[in-house]
Amino acid sequence: MFSKSKINEPAQNDKDAATPADPSASKTTQESGDFKSSAPKAKPPASVVSQDLHIVGNVKTTGDIQVEGTVEGDIRAHLLTIGETATINGEVVADDVVVNGRIVGRVRGLKVRLTATARVEGDIIHKTIAIESGAHFEGSVQRQEDPLVKAARPAKASPGSAVATPKD
Repeated sequence: MFSKSKINEPAQNDKDAATPADPSASKTTQESGDFKSSAPKAKPPASVVSQDLHIVGNVKTTGDIQVEGTVEGDIRAHLLTIGETATINGEVVADDVVVNGRIVGRVRGLKVRLTATARVEGDIIHKTIAIESGAHFEGSVQRQEDPLVKAARPAKASPGSAVATPKD
């Protein structure tokens, strides 16, 4: 499927180029043009929030994030790794969530893993979950087929509002 590049080899005359010695060579050359256009793009490395960084606000990416610092806000990512030195105050939503540090807020993920050093204060909504011995967790756990989609909440009347009912 892959062929060696002929950039560094000496130039061949036109007769040799027209009739390759190896019949599979022409097939590989033809396929290489197709391969180039269908090659997947390289996945970028995970973004890192370093230990000395403090973010106030929401963070959203379609890629991967590794948090070692502090985030006061919600985080949405594909793969989210919370380092041992990290503290998150807000909701976390990701396909895969690995918690080694502290989260105060809701966790939503297809796969959620709390390691032995994890500290979570909030609800976890997941499709699959793993909690290692030694992890600290205060909250409720709920399994959903698609935890990334928020459930519709019933409308609540505000404290000062009145509901009108027809009289007969």
